[in-house]
Amino acid sequence: MPTDIHIRQAVFADIPVLRELINASVRGLQVHDYTAAQIESALKTIFGVDSQLIADGTYFVAEANSGEAAIVPAKTFSPNIVIVGCGGWSQRQTLYGGDQWAGRQNKLLDPLYDAAKIRSFFIHPAWARRRIHPAWARRRIGSMILETCEVAAQAAGFTRFEMGATLTGVKLFQTRGYVALERLEVPLEDSASLPVIRMEKRVPTTIREFGTMV
Repeated sequence: MPTDIHIRQAVFADIPVLRELINASVRGLQVHDYTAAQIESALKTIFGVDSQLIADGTYFVAEANSGEAAIVPAKTFSPNIVIVGCGGWSQRQTLYGGDQWAGRQNKLLDPLYDAAKIRSFFIHPAWARRRIHPAWARRRIGSMILETCEVAAQAAGFTRFEMGATLTGVKLFQTRGYVALERLEVPLEDSASLPVIRMEKRVPTTIREFGTMV
């Protein structure tokens, strides 16, 4: 099993690569859950880089050695390292949406009462569909980023996590303890909508008391 996956904080210099990765991920992985029209409209209005997460230091990228794959996804500035996934968490009210999303709410949350938002998870389809270890590639990369986010959010005092998951991502998040609360219809262009699932996870009491993952 490949182990050369490294998680680091995203920086503003990553934005061009992240835009490429997000477009490829949405178009490549969500075709079984959304129509082509929904996908293209969502890329214009919802899906995209949230620069506030990068500014807050709560967005992460997963990097891998490009020599491990037959194909080379979105590149970084290093010729041997590629960004294969991204995702983050937020201490702000916005539940989903990139910089272009009109429904953003950047007010800070109170960790004593509010749930941290798990945000903007995307895996490059070249790694989600790898012939070598296909089951590992997608779920493990996503899980590594998610665990990083959850640990960081807990360190900031949050004991609940909330997200607006795409239909494509629901299964992954269910395996990580998230439960569906409601179905939301996110407005798109021309009176269309994109269904997403609001999901939640509560930190078990044993983790809250001892401050560590078990």
